[in-house]
Amino acid sequence: MKTTINQVYKHVGEEVTIGAWVANKRSSGKIAFLQLRDGTGFIQGVVVKAEVAEEVFQTAKTVTQETSLYVKGVVKKDERSPLGFELAVTSLDIIHEAKDYPITPKEHGTEFLMDHRHLWLRSKRQHATMKIRNEIIRATYEFFNKEGFVKVDPPILTGSAPEGTTELFATKYFDEDAYLSQSGQLYMEAAAMALGKVFSFGPTFRAEKSKTKRHLIEFWMIEPEMAFVEFNENLEVQENYVSFVVQSVLENCKIELETLGRDTSKLEQIKAPFPRITYDEAIQFLKDKGFDDIEWGDDFGAPHETAIAESYDKPVFITHYPTSLKPFYMQPAPDREDVVLCADLIAPEGYGEIIGGSERIHDLELLESRLKEHGLESDAYKWYAELRKYGSVPHSGFGLGLERTVAWICGSPHVRETIPFPRLLNRLYP
Repeated sequence: MKTTINQVYKHVGEEVTIGAWVANKRSSGKIAFLQLRDGTGFIQGVVVKAEVAEEVFQTAKTVTQETSLYVKGVVKKDERSPLGFELAVTSLDIIHEAKDYPITPKEHGTEFLMDHRHLWLRSKRQHATMKIRNEIIRATYEFFNKEGFVKVDPPILTGSAPEGTTELFATKYFDEDAYLSQSGQLYMEAAAMALGKVFSFGPTFRAEKSKTKRHLIEFWMIEPEMAFVEFNENLEVQENYVSFVVQSVLENCKIELETLGRDTSKLEQIKAPFPRITYDEAIQFLKDKGFDDIEWGDDFGAPHETAIAESYDKPVFITHYPTSLKPFYMQPAPDREDVVLCADLIAPEGYGEIIGGSERIHDLELLESRLKEHGLESDAYKWYAELRKYGSVPHSGFGLGLERTVAWICGSPHVRETIPFPRLLNRLYP
């Protein structure tokens, strides 16, 4: 019977066939141990010389790393294994012998591993990270579908810039100038005016010359937008969503979290509601902590966000940032013109901002004024302004950066490990 590693629990005591690759091997005299992987998981195959044909045992002793084969064996329970099962191998049928596989079971430098990213993905840690990334995406769809959101796909090529014009990748669109999307938000606002509650999931691009462990050139964002939803309601959606995703990973990715050595006790605390502090309070907190370099009106850097996050065991909202720090589309606070109804959600353990969101300006006159202030008076924003001309309503939304969220949940040291093929400042290969 042909099966996969993640399904062997259904076949205890039965002989099965699995198509697999040899991730590693070791032998001790009359027993050979094969670490096998098939994409769904990892399992140990035990080859006992006295129980198999001589050629099978010789194959087990000489088979090379990443050779592909069909493995036949009996599924047995094994409490020592993270999977809980092992395979008592009865036969091995090689499909393709791999020679001189470059990533051997030893330490390799980061640049070497990045140059071989197409192969590094096969390792246990990278496999676990990709499985957790997939679970976050799956749980995202489940959450928003359950909450009545409609999935909408904004364009990747745009003629306008929601986050300003300094971090854009420009390209020619026939005879016009176009840009790779920084965010689908403006289009999602249009979709919300048609469908009420919407969300998108897709790639975004920032021409940002940054080499920090939190930044990528190309990354994926989940961007919900909601009509008739005001600032505080928006925060509730965010904390419920993040809580749902974290608990889904805890429930469905136990083996992967164990592979990564993740302290799950920290993740178990991630349940709504989340603490909230204002920007004003955050500035005072940082000054009290000895950050003399920060003044009201300054943006927070990684050390500032980390210091704030360390005071909480859950993600923390920092709300009401100065108007001067944020994009043109954010609604001013009703009692203060110098701050806007926005919030950044800062993850614990030094992972920084994972969500940025706000209530959007819904008054046409105010929006036109802000566009003028930001030098964005052009026909490219005409359609966006018209959303305030025909039945405008209060509305809010946010964007969650997938890779930073994966890094936090996995406990990964760098976002480059949380996307299959990272695009960094000086990396376009593979």
